[in-house]
Amino acid sequence: MNFGRIIELSRYFDPRGNLTVAEGASDIPFDIARTYWVYDVPGGESRGGHAHKRCLEFLVAVSGSFFVTLDDGKGRVETFCLNHPWEGLLIETGVWRTLDDFSSGAVCMVLASEKFEEEDYIREYDEFKAVYGK
Repeated sequence: MNFGRIIELSRYFDPRGNLTVAEGASDIPFDIARTYWVYDVPGGESRGGHAHKRCLEFLVAVSGSFFVTLDDGKGRVETFCLNHPWEGLLIETGVWRTLDDFSSGAVCMVLASEKFEEEDYIREYDEFKAVYGK
């Protein structure tokens, strides 16, 4: 199972400043229903600690860096360092994710395939293992 993969986005170089574009299904494998960002995370804190039942997510470090750890519930764990604004991490459904080690000023932008629905979240690791760890 490929539960997370890095996707490089189109980059446009310009001496005035570079540009990266994510236009839904042409750049990432889903239509974008929601966008949000996480910022001002204190050093040493973690974010995430949940899984989605239906929602795919694409995470981009638009500023700074942070680590994303993915867990499939069956013993496979993989950690990705996001530190380039032209690439992001696609996270499949049924994958536990945590975000750690934010650099000062880091901003994590999340493009999501679904609008927010609390029922889509699994927020307790034991519940996640019971559903996906089989």
